Amino acid sequence: MLQKNTTKQAGQKPAQKNHTKGHANFGCPYAKKCGGCRYQNMSYQEQLFSKEKQVRALLSGFGSVKPIVGMEEPFHYRHKVHAVFGYQKGKGVVSGVYREGTHDIVDVEHCLIEQENADSIIRDIKELVRSFKIKTYNEDTGYGLFRHVLIRCGYATGQYMVVLVLASPILPSKNNFVKALLKKHPEITTVVLNVNDKRTSMVLGEREIVLYGPGYIEDEILGKTFRISASSFYQVNPVQTQKLYKEAIDVCNLTGTETVIDAYCGTGTIGMIAADYAKEVIGVELNQKAVKDAIVNARKNRVKNITFYEADAGKFMVQMAEQGAKADVVIMDPPRSGSDEAFLSSVCKLAPAKIAYISCNPVTQARDIKYLVKHGYVMKQARAFDLFPFTEHVESVALLVKK
Repeated sequence: MLQKNTTKQAGQKPAQKNHTKGHANFGCPYAKKCGGCRYQNMSYQEQLFSKEKQVRALLSGFGSVKPIVGMEEPFHYRHKVHAVFGYQKGKGVVSGVYREGTHDIVDVEHCLIEQENADSIIRDIKELVRSFKIKTYNEDTGYGLFRHVLIRCGYATGQYMVVLVLASPILPSKNNFVKALLKKHPEITTVVLNVNDKRTSMVLGEREIVLYGPGYIEDEILGKTFRISASSFYQVNPVQTQKLYKEAIDVCNLTGTETVIDAYCGTGTIGMIAADYAKEVIGVELNQKAVKDAIVNARKNRVKNITFYEADAGKFMVQMAEQGAKADVVIMDPPRSGSDEAFLSSVCKLAPAKIAYISCNPVTQARDIKYLVKHGYVMKQARAFDLFPFTEHVESVALLVKK
């Protein structure tokens, strides 16, 4: 038997209008150093055309591709902001991003795609690190303390989380440091010290110490409230995320009688929104911490027709099929690498009537859709969404139905 983890709980130019008035070469002073915004010398309409064209080239052979959904104001959309800290001769403490293809830090004071107040918090933390004479971490020697800062912002709630990533759990004068930071930014609702004492390129370590507040923030998407911790997966563009998730649920045309599986469910965002329109939702996620957050989120939103399982989603669906259990819809949102054949095979064994495939990489999405089409599915439609203006990245949602 399945073991519950918890109780229920481009062939044409885009038709978008008013997508700003150009914005070609949008004036970023770090353009030639950072390498993050490869599309910044293109007007926003040209960016949308390029992204839609890419998705059409990859997916139109399978079915209809709808016009891309862009932003009205494609600036300062990133509500998760990360800065690496270091030391440079002649400048002292610096913070920002790695120069593309290197680990040389580009000292960034403000970024045109990052949430503005998050940038302001990072600038002030940089000054505090200088004034408190805290040593920054040196990747080459492994010495030093201060490694990174991560800011997460609640778009609907206005809450801010500051994560200080250190090489040690001991922050000198930590109470005074936090007090000074809160004096400059009283809007901060929680401060977390994350310990990363390993010689690794990973930003976050496994240990967390809450220095102020509850250790998490909350945000709202389509009427549901979600808890976001330092390591939670949560889309960085809240404006476009709502459009993306709404599309994924709308294309399924749920009537209230369906059993829906939210594979790769993370903290349960899509599944809990879908629960308003389905009979039952089953969320499956391998990350234990994410499942715990999902349970809390379901209780907070009083969603009673959703159940979460800590399991490999592919194996879980095979087990369901072997037991004769059915699912009407599978919603899948895999990582950039897409799904592997084992997972896709398990979906086909379970044989849901509909699959809503959310992707952050249309190349791997096209590969996976090709597999599903060979095994009895038809792509009815797909649509691209621009969640990352001025970059080459694009998200898309495809609906597949059983023949």
